[in-house]
Amino acid sequence: MDTAGATIGPALALLILLWHPGEYKTIFLLAFIPGILAVALIFLLKEKKQPVSTLGRGNFFSFFKYWKVADPGFKKMAAGLLVFAFFNSSDIFLLLKTREATAGMHYPLFGKTLTSETITVAAYVFYNLVYALASYPLGALADKWGLKTVFTGGLIVFAGVYAGFALNPSLLMILVLYFFYGLYAAANEGVVKAWVTNFAHEKDTATAVGFYTSCESICTLAASLIAGILWTSAGSFFTFIIPAVSAIAVAFYFMMFIRNKVRDKALS
Repeated sequence: MDTAGATIGPALALLILLWHPGEYKTIFLLAFIPGILAVALIFLLKEKKQPVSTLGRGNFFSFFKYWKVADPGFKKMAAGLLVFAFFNSSDIFLLLKTREATAGMHYPLFGKTLTSETITVAAYVFYNLVYALASYPLGALADKWGLKTVFTGGLIVFAGVYAGFALNPSLLMILVLYFFYGLYAAANEGVVKAWVTNFAHEKDTATAVGFYTSCESICTLAASLIAGILWTSAGSFFTFIIPAVSAIAVAFYFMMFIRNKVRDKALS
């Protein structure tokens, strides 16, 4: 559902840009409204009392203690995921590449003209639409075939997408790549969350999720910094081909060292 919302927002932005080119200020002001409403609605939620964490209270970095008590299967799984996260930069580089590859292009749509900026937004809308539509069936496949099978398949798709973006794709190829990138996101986002929660101890589920999410965010920040340096110093080719190669390496790691179980709460 959140991905469906992520589709509607950019779609509205696309319509605004088609009828009012350059009205970015209006888009940001309109985006501010649902943000405020979302924050306000949080205060209406009533949380159920959760089990007390076995790690106790501490400072901001206390949840890193979870690594010491985590299940060995969690450590093996998290290590692979975080290595991938270290090479998986922000999606903004995909959008930058889309804008770069479509620079100077103009296509008619609904009596208006798609420019490089609107093509980029339209591609992002398309990606989110595929992501939203594919999430449920791919989640069902993960239950049937096992989390590892779907996840490693998603990594291979990711590698193909990033390799494609490294090769200055045409507009048609860009749409194909965003289609498969939507499949990758649908296959992997839910699987990662399921893995983390399945491996966590019952009383430390939130701590485990917090630990992984924080480490992933740090890795993604580092990956984006490195990607930016590569983009400016060596060109966009290396920005995309290095994550593609790393995804293949991580997929091999999971196939060799993580055992797949179907319809089970824990993988080891």
